[in-house]
Amino acid sequence: MLRLGDYNTLRIVKTVDFGLYLDGGEEGGILLPQRYVTKDMHVGDEIEVFLYLDQEERPVATTERPYAKVGEFAYLEVAWVNQFGAFLKWGLMKDLFCPFREQKKRMEQGHSYIVYIKVDEDSYRLMATAKVDKYLTTPEALTHGTPVDVLVWQKTDLGFKAIVDNRYQGQIYENQIFRPLHSGDRLTGYIDHVRQDGKIDLTLQPTGRQHTLDFAEILLRYLYENDGYCYLGDKSPAELIYNSFQVSKKAFKKAIGDLYKRRLITIEEEGIRLVK
Repeated sequence: MLRLGDYNTLRIVKTVDFGLYLDGGEEGGILLPQRYVTKDMHVGDEIEVFLYLDQEERPVATTERPYAKVGEFAYLEVAWVNQFGAFLKWGLMKDLFCPFREQKKRMEQGHSYIVYIKVDEDSYRLMATAKVDKYLTTPEALTHGTPVDVLVWQKTDLGFKAIVDNRYQGQIYENQIFRPLHSGDRLTGYIDHVRQDGKIDLTLQPTGRQHTLDFAEILLRYLYENDGYCYLGDKSPAELIYNSFQVSKKAFKKAIGDLYKRRLITIEEEGIRLVK
């Protein structure tokens, strides 16, 4: 069965002047236009292609790779707008349609938005929707400290909403942010806590005992390489700590505590010093 808006592996069945026809099963021949045909493609070969609809709403194949496929979220720029809705750049020659009814607010040309890509149940057309909340699910079993893929969604008073592993809603709190973030950024985050409402609190730093030990060794090496002294300590600003070591203040303080317990450092008013 063909998967519209997704990658399919199809067999080449016919060569024509304007491209190749691929075996679409019950759908019949699927055209791969000549612009995508390469010299190593021959009748009988199986090739991976992305399927979408052409201007006449017929399935057509391409070897281009869109920014996202059906069932995924993406941050897409509006190419143009008409009386029916907005058309988004998604990496293919034909822009992706987002009708006005699927917009939270009227989309504007040149602006970018987080959207979910789907097949419209009524028309069987590919489209985008900015009403992404309804496509997020409740997590079942997520472990503290697990690395996850994060798509930064939108700014809030608390920090940033995020989409986690293309499935769940997450929150990155302001006190966990030590670098500029913007809607559409993709990065690795870590599970901090799954709340009762199903939303996930995220941290941008690895958590747990192993991370503390790993950074403790980095901090120890820093001391050996800098005359046994670090001018940062428990009272230093979190931003200054992050700019120096790319870790949160919480991780920094835990590493100091670990080194102190091992009697490798002394803690001074303005910093820490290696024990001789």
